[in-house]
Amino acid sequence: MISKRIQEKGILAKLLEKGVNILVKKECSKIGKIKIDIIANSIQIIKGFIKKIHIIAEDINYKDLLFDKIELEANDVKIIFKITNNKLDLENNLKIRFKISLSGESLQTVLLSNNWNWVRDMISKEILNQYKLEDIKIKDDQILIKTSNGNESLNEGEKIHIKANNGKLYLENKAYNKSIRMPIEDKVCIKDVNIENNLINISANSSISF
Repeated sequence: MISKRIQEKGILAKLLEKGVNILVKKECSKIGKIKIDIIANSIQIIKGFIKKIHIIAEDINYKDLLFDKIELEANDVKIIFKITNNKLDLENNLKIRFKISLSGESLQTVLLSNNWNWVRDMISKEILNQYKLEDIKIKDDQILIKTSNGNESLNEGEKIHIKANNGKLYLENKAYNKSIRMPIEDKVCIKDVNIENNLINISANSSISF
């Protein structure tokens, strides 16, 4: 039996959900589970307006950045939807709110990859005073980074703090009184960051273009 909510949503909203699904998958190299919810009635959609788009996705690879989970929401979205070919265009500079979660395993894969080795080197040299970052993990809701001087490992894991300040994301080594700003696009404004259940959770606002 079709739920009352699906009946009320109508065929246009369901077609839009398929269109957004295609757009999201086009932007990402990999997506596991994904759930898209379009809040708009048929009249609003015909007029080119969506009240709300809500997306939850898991196991994502976006431009070689790995995320365990992303939750995204956009309100008052302008659209161009061509029913004849199911083509969907969203307005450029779409304003979104999102929350990403990443595990120590995802963080390690990214930082130890060739594509992001410059970030890895920046972290090890600028806040740890060491030549090489060898390992990173999250344990007991703390970030631990293992480094070496090029010949041998120097520690089992030095504690690093993560924080948001003035819309930017920082890593901090309180033992050395050093911190660095992480390289994130200027259009992204970090609102909050915390570590819970060994997952780094980052809440932010941004604009996106398709």
